[in-house]
Amino acid sequence: MSQVRLGRFRWWHIEEVLPLEADLFGADRWSPAMFWNELANGDHYVAATDDDGTVLGYAGLMVAPPDEAWVQTIGVRRDAQGRGIGRLLLEALLAEAARRGVRSTLLEVAADNARAQRLYAMYGFEPIGVRRGYYQSSNTDALVMQRNED
Repeated sequence: MSQVRLGRFRWWHIEEVLPLEADLFGADRWSPAMFWNELANGDHYVAATDDDGTVLGYAGLMVAPPDEAWVQTIGVRRDAQGRGIGRLLLEALLAEAARRGVRSTLLEVAADNARAQRLYAMYGFEPIGVRRGYYQSSNTDALVMQRNED
């Protein structure tokens, strides 16, 4: 099994992650413009790559000063799932949030994505609300989860 490396998500990763977005999120996938906008805004994005530099997963965090952050996305290639890459990506985002003095981290996750919800719960995220029909193309609800630093 190859080594997983975490590094900064850069503009040249966008084309490579678009097919992953389509596979993982279907009609709710992000467009190239959405990724470009996130990077242009200075949001913190990380990429997990293998020995050859192939993107296995990616994640983003938007910090809203003074002390709030939102996990924007976490995606892991289907053939790389179950290897702890999602945990590595989430840990990298939470470490960046802590570095920036974030007191509250929030995220939205599809209400039918129990696997992701379990991961977030392992890191102290708790449900605080539901956004009905948040994922518009599929009319899927989003569960809003929050993690507070003590």
